[in-house]
Amino acid sequence: MLKLFLFALSIFLITIIFLRVPKESTGLKSNMLGAPSSSEKSLNILTSFGILLYLILAVIANASK
Repeated sequence: MLKLFLFALSIFLITIIFLRVPKESTGLKSNMLGAPSSSEKSLNILTSFGILLYLILAVIANASK
């Protein structure tokens, strides 16, 4: 069960990271997520939380072996 959750969290983090558009990119810019500054801040918080959760769960999964 924990491995399945870690896998789903990994896919979620990869998706969030791919949603981030580099500041130099002009061809892919869109207002899909709302205002650029607020969406960037939301993605930063969500990414940080996801990475922290992933690290905690990975340590727990490793310690249980």
